[in-house]
Amino acid sequence: MNFELSGEQQMLKDSVERFVQDNYEFAKRKDLAGSALGYSDSHWAVFAEMGWLMLPFAEENGGLGGSAVDMGVVTEALGAGMTLEPLVPSVLLGGKLVEALGGAAQKDNILSAVAGGQLKLALAYGEPHARFDLNYVEATAVKSGNKYVLNGRKSVVLQAASADKIVVIARTSGDAADTSGISAFLIDADTTGLLKQDYPMVDGQRASDLWLQDVQAELLGAEGAAFAALQSVIDGAICAVCSEAVGAMGRVLEMTKDYTATRNQFGKAISDNQVVQHRLVDMFTVLEESKAITDMTTMRLAEGAQNTSALVSAMKAKVGEAARFVGAQGVQLHGGIGMTDEYPIGHYFKRLMAIDVMFGDSAHHLNRYAEGIATGANS
Repeated sequence: MNFELSGEQQMLKDSVERFVQDNYEFAKRKDLAGSALGYSDSHWAVFAEMGWLMLPFAEENGGLGGSAVDMGVVTEALGAGMTLEPLVPSVLLGGKLVEALGGAAQKDNILSAVAGGQLKLALAYGEPHARFDLNYVEATAVKSGNKYVLNGRKSVVLQAASADKIVVIARTSGDAADTSGISAFLIDADTTGLLKQDYPMVDGQRASDLWLQDVQAELLGAEGAAFAALQSVIDGAICAVCSEAVGAMGRVLEMTKDYTATRNQFGKAISDNQVVQHRLVDMFTVLEESKAITDMTTMRLAEGAQNTSALVSAMKAKVGEAARFVGAQGVQLHGGIGMTDEYPIGHYFKRLMAIDVMFGDSAHHLNRYAEGIATGANS
C-alpha cells in the first residue's frame, strides 16, 4: 500500500489546515460552541465553496467522486481544530445513505442541495435499548397509501436540531434484532408528530432525542432492505471520525510537548524529567499506531476489500483506546491548568472521549471484530 498523499490530496490537506488556522482559534471555537446554532453557517458556506461537501458523492450525483481516503484527509485536518460544523451527520451519514438507497428523483432533489450547503441532513438510527447494534430497531413503519407512518423513539441524533430533513431508520417487518425488515425513510425536520429534545454534548457538539408519533415519511430504496447500506455508511463514517481522532491526538501531543518544554519547576523545564519524556514517547507511539491502522483500514475500505466491517471494528477499538490514553496523558502532564475550561487541552480530551463512544465503544468493536473474523473464517 502507498501511504503517501497524492499531489491533489496534499493540496486538499493544506486548504483544510489553512481554514482551521484562520478560523478555529480556541476562543472563537468556544464562542461558536456556546452559540444558539452551535457552529457557524458562514463556515458551512466555506465548506461548500471549497467542495468538501460534494467530495464523497459520485460524479453522476453531482459530487467529486472522492474516496474514503480523501475524506480522511479532510477530517484529520478538521480534527486538529475540533471543528463543529456537521460534516459527518449531514454528508457522511444522511447524504451517503440517500445516495446509497434513494431513487433518481430523490438523489437529484437532495444531494445537490446537500453538496451546495443549502440543505442539512441528520441520520436517526440509534435507539435507547440498542446499545450500539445497528440491527436493533424497535421504531415501526406502516404503509399508508403512498406514504409510511412512523412511530418510535430515536436517541443521540447528531445535529438534528439544525437539520432540514432527517433520515430515519425504522422496521417494516421482523423482530427487533433482525437484520432484515429494516427500512430507511425521509422526513422533514418540522413535520407533524415529530418531537425533539435538543441538548449539548460533553464535547461541544449538539444532539437530539426524537419521538415519532404517526409521522408521515417517504421511503428510501426498497422496503426492508436498508441494513447493508446502513452498515456500509456507518463504516465509512467510522473511518472519518478515526481520522479526526488522529488529527486531535496530534494536536494534543503538540500542545503537551510545548507546555512541558516551557513549564519550569526547580529551575528546569519539566520536559527534562525522564518520566515526562517517557510519557511523551508513549503518546507519540500510540498516535503513530493509530494513524497507521486508520490509514490502512481507510485504504482497504476505499479499495472494496472483503470483510471490511471487521477491519473497521479493529481500527475503531484501537483508536478509541488510544484517544482516551493520549487525551488523559495530555491533561495530566498539563497539571492543574489542564482541568480548567479556559485551556484547550481538556476540550480536546472531551472530544476524544466522545469519538471513542461514537458508533460503538472499544468493547463493542472488539466483540464485533471477533464475530467478523469468526464469520470470515467459516465462510
